[in-house]
Amino acid sequence: MTWNPDQYHLFREARSAPVRDLHALIPDQAYASVIDLGCGTGDHTLTLARRFPHAQVTGLDQSAEMLERAQTQQAPNLHFQQGDLSQLSGTYDLIHANASLQWVPDHPALLAHLWTHLRGGGVLAVQVPANHDHPSHRLLTDTALEFQDELGGYARFGTAHGASPVLTPARYAELLDDLGGTDIAALSKVYPTVLSGADGLIAWTKGTALVPYLSRLNEPDQQRFLAAYRERLHAVYPGDRVYYAFTRTLFTARKP
Repeated sequence: MTWNPDQYHLFREARSAPVRDLHALIPDQAYASVIDLGCGTGDHTLTLARRFPHAQVTGLDQSAEMLERAQTQQAPNLHFQQGDLSQLSGTYDLIHANASLQWVPDHPALLAHLWTHLRGGGVLAVQVPANHDHPSHRLLTDTALEFQDELGGYARFGTAHGASPVLTPARYAELLDDLGGTDIAALSKVYPTVLSGADGLIAWTKGTALVPYLSRLNEPDQQRFLAAYRERLHAVYPGDRVYYAFTRTLFTARKP
């Protein structure tokens, strides 16, 4: 997938609100090693490095475009590397994942995998979007199914609406308890964002949900795909204002 840091940052303030709440859930303690999974442009990795100056903080991301921007973030205890979070190696005192785990399937297995890389006394802190049933995502799936030949059969959630790997806060809490976690916190929160109609929704999803689709299409097919998606969105949101109930799931747990 080809990520565009500038497109993603069009809504920087709205996208940053959930991670600030996630950071408020992270306890102040001595962390020697911190990793930020799916660090993107590194803004929040830098925040972690400044908050925990005695920790070695690593930002991990698959996107070369995002990591190129992340390298501009500077702190003595901060570095970045390219890699797949589902293939994580090493052990850490704090595993942090902000808006990244939703790209990986099978969250029960994923949490169990991450847990093995968390040191005793360490903290897992995660924030994921929970908007897969919103029209912006359902209509995106409908559009993808119309373009199966051009997309090579790809549809992020398959043919089923709502088939996201993201679970409920209660289920995450149960899984963390099964793993032996303590001090578990799990919650859902809506972060309202006002967008400029269907075009505003497209600008929003271009930074995230549209990326795997547009990355698979040539320029003419991208324009056709966006036009078809815009038509569907406009039928649901014909006005020039959309109240987007931006919903996020946050959870933290400590490993004994």
